[in-house]
Amino acid sequence: MEPPAESRPDQAEERPAEQDERASEREKRSTGARRIVHQVLPLLIGGIGIYVVLPRLLSAVTEWQSLSHLVWPFVALTVVCEAAAFVCIWALDRIVLHTKAWFPVITSQLTSAAAGRVLPGGGATSMALVVSMLHRAGISTPDAATAWGTSTLLQTATTLALPVLALPAIIGGAPVNHSLATAATLGAVLFVLLLAAGAVALTTDEPIRLLGRALQWLLNATIRRHDRVTDLPDQLLSARDSVRTTLGNNWAAAIAAAAGSTLFDYLALLAALRAVGAEPRPSLVLLAYTAGQVLALIPITPGGLGFVEGGLIGMLKLAGVPVGDALAATLVYRTASYWLPLPAGGIAYLLFRRRYPDAPTAATTG
Repeated sequence: MEPPAESRPDQAEERPAEQDERASEREKRSTGARRIVHQVLPLLIGGIGIYVVLPRLLSAVTEWQSLSHLVWPFVALTVVCEAAAFVCIWALDRIVLHTKAWFPVITSQLTSAAAGRVLPGGGATSMALVVSMLHRAGISTPDAATAWGTSTLLQTATTLALPVLALPAIIGGAPVNHSLATAATLGAVLFVLLLAAGAVALTTDEPIRLLGRALQWLLNATIRRHDRVTDLPDQLLSARDSVRTTLGNNWAAAIAAAAGSTLFDYLALLAALRAVGAEPRPSLVLLAYTAGQVLALIPITPGGLGFVEGGLIGMLKLAGVPVGDALAATLVYRTASYWLPLPAGGIAYLLFRRRYPDAPTAATTG
């Protein structure tokens, strides 16, 4: 007769071990499933998004008979404005990297931006590539990652602040004058407001705390969660302090560069509208622009592809632009801001590899 189970210590020792092994296997399977979901879900959502937006774009294409009615000098001005926007981004990157060099900054930014639009992973892929390239150029990986994060945060903050600062003009519908000069003046006023808002955000705490409390209340009131958000104001202040530390005494120039990029991008859309002969109300153009910028931040498709085009066409149509002209202006604008930088990124990568064929043995921070 076998001894009772409790008198067999070998089985008592094996059971907890077997349970731990089974639990470990379940955890591995669960982790693997979550990883697959995280990889497949964005692609699935992006595919659905393109499926929803594409018919609208194709139907509008049928109404755009030719390019013969475009005013080509304004098409060229659109490209020039977008180039100026990129120059502002490069200036911002030089500030956050604390370097005077232009070549590694320009080539790494163009390459990473293009890669983020065509390769899976979007922003993560872009960040990994730009950090790797800057390391090859002699900038340490931690410094490159911090600088890239700071630059991205400033550009995102400028984009998110844009609709808030533009709200009075959008609601009031002023000015009524539809001229390009009036619209450009509105953009210049917006540029000054962005500078002022950035200076306040980087030098005072109370606006950041108020924003944090408002966002915290909104999150707790609209999203059911197990633990309520309680420290968002402190998190925002910590992020602001990190940005200020990275920028050092050059924070004003950094704000000007980030705001300048937004201003020139807005002017590019105005030039594209003038290229098709459209002169809608400037405040409605500003509304269309802000909508497109917010849509571009949603990581459903790379660079908001499809969603930005669909949103811009719809908003410009609401602004009184005929659908054919709205499509033409959108395609001119997106060609300059989205498509032309793709081959530029490939050329930039080849030039970069030609100058920096091998990774440095020891990265520096200069």
